[in-house]
Amino acid sequence: MHWIYLLLAITFEVMATLSIKQATLGNTYMWSAIIAVLYFISFSFVYYATKHIEIGTVYAIWAGMGTVLIVLLGWLIFKEDMNIYKIVGVLSIVFGVVLLKLQAGN
Repeated sequence: MHWIYLLLAITFEVMATLSIKQATLGNTYMWSAIIAVLYFISFSFVYYATKHIEIGTVYAIWAGMGTVLIVLLGWLIFKEDMNIYKIVGVLSIVFGVVLLKLQAGN
């Protein structure tokens, strides 16, 4: 169940970060409230995940996978540039996350 909490934390963090971009396009006050709620939910799930997974592992996976998803979604949704440096960086993060998951052994 703790890995599901981590997955939910990543999902809400990505939604919050995408909402930051959306806030630049519209009602800033409404989006600010949405962003705050989404980050609160994300951090709550991080809290529950750390009850059974080492904090370093949780944080690295949460931040790493959030970064990977934001880079990919920025490219797909907002038509941001994708180049070889970003691709190698994203693959490096994914490799690191896999290693952390393997060392966690749960």
